[in-house]
Amino acid sequence: MEFFLPFKSPDYPFIISYHDKILFIGSCFSEEIGNKMANLKFDVLQNPNGILYNPVNIADALSSYIENKPFDNENLLELNGLWHSWKHHSVFSGINKNEVLQKIVSSQLCAHDFLKKANVLIITLGTAFSYQLKTNKESVVNCHKAPAGIFEKKLLTIDEIVSKMLRILNAIEEFNPVLKIIFNISPVKHVKDGVIENNRSKARLIEAVYSIIEEKRNTFYFPSYELVNDVLRDYRFYKNDLVHPNENAIDFVFEKFSISFFDNTTKEIRKEIEKILSAVNHKPFLKESDAYQKFIASQLLKINKIELEYPFINLSEEKNILKNAKYK
Repeated sequence: MEFFLPFKSPDYPFIISYHDKILFIGSCFSEEIGNKMANLKFDVLQNPNGILYNPVNIADALSSYIENKPFDNENLLELNGLWHSWKHHSVFSGINKNEVLQKIVSSQLCAHDFLKKANVLIITLGTAFSYQLKTNKESVVNCHKAPAGIFEKKLLTIDEIVSKMLRILNAIEEFNPVLKIIFNISPVKHVKDGVIENNRSKARLIEAVYSIIEEKRNTFYFPSYELVNDVLRDYRFYKNDLVHPNENAIDFVFEKFSISFFDNTTKEIRKEIEKILSAVNHKPFLKESDAYQKFIASQLLKINKIELEYPFINLSEEKNILKNAKYK
């Protein structure tokens, strides 16, 4: 008896290795997968503007990285005692205007440099709904608890999504011709829009992405959405809010991702790093014991071996934690 719909991870004409630079941009689900990659010591940069949900904001952010557009005080607004940007998530907001500006400028410059050298761009689309300022039709990343009356909610058409994304993909192709672009749709349910509306939104994103990958070279689709909704297909794979996939679901999607994109060498390196991470997180009964001190010494030797064999892997943080755990 089958309890899961059979699903084979797609094959792709390239791999992702520890030599690659990978930029993640998009919804909160993109950060779940990006965090896993970062923890495993892949060279990643995540959401330089903070979490972004719709194709318009994602395309605008990518455009700003390519052009390295200047960002100044005129782009900031004060609301509820904090300084914000309509183009950035609230993680950039703060009390001090200059500090907010500097944080944004620094992140933008980092994104410009990283995107120029990146090998892989992973775009996670969350919704086809866009919130625009009524005054100038500017699409905002975050409402920053501003009065609802100043915004207009719009469901983007498939043509609008495709047109917007194709323009930025053409610009990316000129900026970094070797970049491989992986699209996926977030399985996070935007139920505040309504259940029916959420499904309409996701359907438009999927159709738009398939139109895009049929049009553009070096663009691909990974089925994060389908893995959660059509393979796992159960609310036990969601957090208590019944909206966000839980750790089991995220692990499941990431394993399918690794099957599709990691070669044997990458899988072996990942396995060795996971052992080190497990050792670092180990809580001993007695730190001063000879057994634990021998364990620490053996793990430090393993890190040295990994660093010699794979000098592009940075385990300095883990090495320091283990060194500080040594009995003095």
